[in-house]
Amino acid sequence: MTSMAPSRTEHDLSFLLDHTSHVLRTRMAAALAELGLTARMHCVLVHALEEERTQIQLAEIGDMDKTTMVVTVDALEKAGLAERRPSSTDRRARIIAVTEKGTEVARRSQEIVDGVHTAALGSLPDKEREALVRALNRLVTGHLETPAEAPQPVRRARERS
Repeated sequence: MTSMAPSRTEHDLSFLLDHTSHVLRTRMAAALAELGLTARMHCVLVHALEEERTQIQLAEIGDMDKTTMVVTVDALEKAGLAERRPSSTDRRARIIAVTEKGTEVARRSQEIVDGVHTAALGSLPDKEREALVRALNRLVTGHLETPAEAPQPVRRARERS
């Protein structure tokens, strides 16, 4: 007995976004590995350089849980790229301060990240590239800005850089 699968009425947007995201993440991971960094490490360095931020604030920006953030900062400290320091505004809080070496690595890693993004978008004609970026920005600031409540937690595969 053969079952008949329902026919699609729309493009498989989930597959398209998941697959492109997965491939982009693997390319980013391979490129950043040249500096001994992960995408999470890059994210922490860059956002810690923007302004004084606590570990909790950086975890929120990078969409990391507390355990992942601790492991990431531990790795940055071990590499001499960042350190935990008391906050200048709240003595109870600890901020992540980027070292001089970390500042240079962050500059180089941002060039790598930009290059991976440029290569991905460069595979499209100019008009399609601009349209894709505009459309994705509209989705993440509009209809797909906030995750829906789900009966079981949906695991995020996405890494921010």
